[in-house]
Amino acid sequence: MKFLLTSSGIHNPSISAALVDLLGKPVAESTALFVPTGVLPFANGGEMAWKALNGPLCRLGWKSLGMLELTALPTIREENWLPAVRAADALLVWGGDVLYLTYWLRRSGLADLLPTLTDTVYVGVSAGSIAVTPYNCDAEFDKQFVPDGHDMAEGADRALGLVDFTLYPHLNHPDMEDTTLANIEQWAATVPVPTYAIDDDTALKVVDSTVEVISEGDWKLLNP
Repeated sequence: MKFLLTSSGIHNPSISAALVDLLGKPVAESTALFVPTGVLPFANGGEMAWKALNGPLCRLGWKSLGMLELTALPTIREENWLPAVRAADALLVWGGDVLYLTYWLRRSGLADLLPTLTDTVYVGVSAGSIAVTPYNCDAEFDKQFVPDGHDMAEGADRALGLVDFTLYPHLNHPDMEDTTLANIEQWAATVPVPTYAIDDDTALKVVDSTVEVISEGDWKLLNP
């Protein structure tokens, strides 16, 4: 699988060009499935999902666009959703709650399927990007949304580990106190893999484990 891991989506010409390069063809000739699952645990999750579906990432001019809701997949016959996933040129995985998203990526079966989709571009946004790394930098925040008595919080600090580095998005975002470089450096010192701190104008392009930083903003690589 090829990855375009973003902090806040396709925000500038450089990231847009990286997407086209990974697709190997224009967006207008490409098909995509949008995954809104990560926002569902929030009080206004339904509204946030609707806004995301009507937002810039879904309005890039795709040849076709469908929705893939992970929480529904365990109750749907595999032959009714798997062909669409295999046929899609891109999976657009929205942000939100990393813990909830990774839980449903695993439970839906999509996490096991992703490594087999060698020609598919995984486009992550915020939590959607963190989910494919080994560690969840939002674990403490995410725990507050776990229903009482649910086992979802077990291993909250671990994500899928489909890439060999982790990522901390929204570097120096004015509305997010925890995204200062000092705070990110403190967290990065607790994990045994490299951490990319990236702002909303930066993305990581990953092909065959090779990482290329695509940026018109600020970023920093923090080694363990």
